[in-house]
Amino acid sequence: MNKSILGVIDATTSNVSLEPLLTHRSLAAVPFGGRYRLIDFILSNMVNSGIHSVAIFPKYQYRSLMDHLGSGKNWDLNRKRDGLFFFPSPSFEAELSGIGAFNHFSHHIDYFERSKQEYAVISNCFTVNTMNFQPALEKHIQLGSDITELRHHAKSLQMYILKTSLLIDLIKTRKRTDFTCMRDVVESSTHNYKISRYEVPGFAKMIDSIECYYDMSLSLLDPSTWKELFMKDYPIYTKVKDEPPTRYSNGAVVKNSMVANGCVIEGHVENSIIFRGVKIGKGAVIKNSIIMQKSTIGSNCSLDAVILDKDVKVESGVSLIGKHDHPLVLQKGSTQGALMSS
Repeated sequence: MNKSILGVIDATTSNVSLEPLLTHRSLAAVPFGGRYRLIDFILSNMVNSGIHSVAIFPKYQYRSLMDHLGSGKNWDLNRKRDGLFFFPSPSFEAELSGIGAFNHFSHHIDYFERSKQEYAVISNCFTVNTMNFQPALEKHIQLGSDITELRHHAKSLQMYILKTSLLIDLIKTRKRTDFTCMRDVVESSTHNYKISRYEVPGFAKMIDSIECYYDMSLSLLDPSTWKELFMKDYPIYTKVKDEPPTRYSNGAVVKNSMVANGCVIEGHVENSIIFRGVKIGKGAVIKNSIIMQKSTIGSNCSLDAVILDKDVKVESGVSLIGKHDHPLVLQKGSTQGALMSS
């Protein structure tokens, strides 16, 4: 069985506890794992499941998200038919609705009505996992379900499978039913829809706080986690960038770390994730930290339990120490000098 599915990614979530990383980007575009963005995982899962039409519904600071995804070429979604679509929210007013907000969808109802896919999968943009949606759809059909909620360890992943026609009906009747999103429908007992649950196998983690982001990132250094997330048959696609290989100086030391290409490493890096284009000076010691793209760390610095966002500059001799259960976060483009930290 290989039924056609419409992919719908709700990229409207703005988690307060992740705000230091969301000042200039949406949650979907948060860098992860040295070279990825969070949305790469759900988008790759959809593509690997044979989904050729994906609609993304962003709301806040989505310029970097659009820059990352572009035409969808890196996900094979730059197609003459179907492909990748963006449907920004017409309103920036706060709405207390969950994943799959019917009001947002209603502004683009013509997209759903024109879609040829019989089924739709609605998902959040911040779950890190690797999966194929086809087995879940098969179960959905076998059970004769109206809506299937995907779960992991009995906890909702905020992913739903249903017929596209039912989704359109839920959108159009939202004012009469008072259902604002998919969660409302799944949790309500006032309707006659058959709701089923599907347990997603393997690894899955929803990134909903800085601490969760930090722990999940460093867990990639565990080979068992890496093998569960990056499978040969289900590759995780991302924006391709041509960078030279990383250059290590004679005195460089790197232990149990991920280092992307384009970096210059002259210091000591241990148990850390280093994104593309990072420069680490002589005598610098980086431990248990996440250093994002094009950040620069001067000589003789000491960093432990720190998250540096993109383009952060740490001047020589600076010491930045966070806690493993509460990492220190420096926002994108900021500078940390010896005088500032004294």
